[in-house]
Amino acid sequence: MKLVVWIAALAAAGALAACAASIPLASPPAPQTVPTAEVELGAALAKLGDCAVCHTAEGGAPYAGGRPIGTPFGQVFATNLTPDRQTGIGGYSRAAFERAMRKGLRRDGAQLYPAFPYDHFSYAGDRDIDALYAFLITRRPVHAVTPANRLIPPLGFRPVVAVWKALYFRPEPFAATPGKGEQWNRGAYLVASFGHCGGCHTPRNFLGAEQKAKAFDGGYAEGWYAPPLNASTPAATPWTEDRLFAYLRTGLDTNHAAAAGPMGAVAHELARAPEADVRAMAVYLADLMKTAPRSAPVDRAAEAAAQHPAGAALYAGACAACHEPGAPMMIEGRPPLRLGTPLHEDDPRDTIAIVLHGLEPPVGAAGPYMPAYAASFTDAQVAEIAAYLRTRFSQRPAWSKLPAAVAAVRKEAAA
Repeated sequence: MKLVVWIAALAAAGALAACAASIPLASPPAPQTVPTAEVELGAALAKLGDCAVCHTAEGGAPYAGGRPIGTPFGQVFATNLTPDRQTGIGGYSRAAFERAMRKGLRRDGAQLYPAFPYDHFSYAGDRDIDALYAFLITRRPVHAVTPANRLIPPLGFRPVVAVWKALYFRPEPFAATPGKGEQWNRGAYLVASFGHCGGCHTPRNFLGAEQKAKAFDGGYAEGWYAPPLNASTPAATPWTEDRLFAYLRTGLDTNHAAAAGPMGAVAHELARAPEADVRAMAVYLADLMKTAPRSAPVDRAAEAAAQHPAGAALYAGACAACHEPGAPMMIEGRPPLRLGTPLHEDDPRDTIAIVLHGLEPPVGAAGPYMPAYAASFTDAQVAEIAAYLRTRFSQRPAWSKLPAAVAAVRKEAAA
């Protein structure tokens, strides 16, 4: 049976590859001829989709690509989205741009890797595709060659992606849910399409495809764990529409946590996105994450210190000055550790990553900050702190194999 499936997949892949014809080079419209309203809509969609986050290298020009994106199969480098004719999308017609967005094909017909979330952008409406094209094609052209991807063999051979598409890619337009309000459906549309939230928050199979039957059950992205966005959320207190809205716009909610890792960059973009759209996303996600009322976890300081004396000592020296009640950071509205979602997750990865890498303010210089301790603590010491924090501030089972987990997180950061 498996052989039949693979044969069918390969046959379908051949058909897909045969259809991937090159689209002739086009000349982009003169910026002054593009309607301002269309460009403004495209700019808003680019923020909702975090386009600049992935397509801007550290220290590089906005949208000029070159940023490495880590995957289980190696590194993929984000492409140049500026209208440079040789290295960007300056030769893309509107039809070529739409095909890339919805079908994952370059102008020359080559397959795009699904690190570019065209499986989500396939939901986008025509007007929004037009607007995003208008925005990108009117940016300043930047000549920047995208580095070669670093993928394990044979994945560097792009036609292999056609096999993946035959197995998992089912492009379709967004369909509104009857019985739900306009705002809810707007949020559902943005989350499914430009927001591509499931790209991080949905588990993937061994070939990197989202497991649609487990949508929003939690996933992994760039070395971080993206917790569930449904009723299985590990949050210590329920998410509400208002709290989600504040978190998405500022990267901070006093009853949950500060945005860390990739989510910090997402919050930075959403802070400048249209308020009504971010509100709609919050309405939709809060509905997905409805849970029964929970009792807030208690602080078990004495028990944790007895079980993990080394962790307690490290915490007292490095963490207590900011995280104990009455500390200046707490007075300023930092979430108490007992409410921090990472400490209640099944996977210790986020807690470890925050200790190792610290936190930068997601939105604005006055946001939450925490220094990195990767150079100060050994793997064993980070494991001791994590074990202490889990016991003290969470009623969930203890994390196992913490030293190995710390080593894995540190190794991923160095890759």
